[in-house]
Amino acid sequence: MKTLVRLLICAACLCAATAHSEKADRDKPVNLEADRITVDDVQKIQVLEGKVQLVQGTLLIRTDKLVVTQDAEGFQKGVAYGGEGGLARFRQKREAKAEYIDGEADRIEYESKAEKAQFFGRGVVKSGLDEVRGQYISYDGKTERYFASSGPDGSSAAAAGKPDRVRAVIQSKTAPATPAKPVKGVEIPLTPAPAIANPRTEP
Repeated sequence: MKTLVRLLICAACLCAATAHSEKADRDKPVNLEADRITVDDVQKIQVLEGKVQLVQGTLLIRTDKLVVTQDAEGFQKGVAYGGEGGLARFRQKREAKAEYIDGEADRIEYESKAEKAQFFGRGVVKSGLDEVRGQYISYDGKTERYFASSGPDGSSAAAAGKPDRVRAVIQSKTAPATPAKPVKGVEIPLTPAPAIANPRTEP
């Protein structure tokens, strides 16, 4: 069981690699729920099935099936398959910000060696008010760069005559204008208003 927990901590990185995720989550315990758990210590494969839920700090993964494998060098790969509505989902708080990163797709894969997360089929990644949608989305944790495509394998669906398009909403990062502060030492002369006769005054 210790092996399973150790590997699933790395499986939690399935989405922890996304931009500026909460670093404190890495030191939190991993809490798991599933209908079935299969552990193969020889092949280094762990499979969780049936309403799988993984919680580590602010990180939450919900999926129908989570498979974690480990290579000879000790690097892990986590794959989440489907869930409610056929979509695997994750959520995690951004580092030092009061906003979350949310993502969903038919299948989500994360490779710890490459620090790369991939979203296959109906992919959506939201960071604050920014949002990217595509049949394929990849995120490189080393360079903090996104790539999105309308094709499920990273190709363009337009080449196959399909109308699918990548869609993105990127909010302006320009700070709202602030009123100018008065300059000290500079006086603005006031002009007196002209005298107005009072009609009620008796001559």
